[in-house]
Amino acid sequence: MLEAIFILLAILAAVLLYAASRPDTFHIERSAAIAAPPDKVFALINDFHGFNSWNPWLRKDPETKESYSGAASGKGAAYAWESKTVGIGRMEIIESQPASNVKIKLDFFKPFEAHNTAEFALMPKDSGTRVTWSMYGASTLMSKVMGLFMSMDKMVGKDFEAGLANMKEIAER
Repeated sequence: MLEAIFILLAILAAVLLYAASRPDTFHIERSAAIAAPPDKVFALINDFHGFNSWNPWLRKDPETKESYSGAASGKGAAYAWESKTVGIGRMEIIESQPASNVKIKLDFFKPFEAHNTAEFALMPKDSGTRVTWSMYGASTLMSKVMGLFMSMDKMVGKDFEAGLANMKEIAER
């Protein structure tokens, strides 16, 4: 029995050591081409009311409680949510460059606490806009351990892809 406990402790220590050796930051990114001018796409990102017309997580739970504060759009605009399905969090636009870039401070409080940055880069492309949506931040030991068993890039990347498809549909109307 004592040997089994030592073996389990050794396995746990090995997993923790391996997880601790993983990168201290993460970066997730997806892009899409949208047949609409950059200013039209920008309006769907720079104002959280527009953002929520395509927000993939809001579509997962129509019962989400929402609140808006700060500026109506651009730097200082904030949006908070509370949902049984997608948790509790808050976003605030910290940088906004018309028709080219929006940077958002992203705070999750439940089901787990995390503080990341989301960024949207818009580039004129042919007769439309290339939108790149990224999220990056620090990787905690817990997220490094979770990353051994599931791919955060694949998990969140699917939501980014769905959101960009929603944005494309709305912007191209």
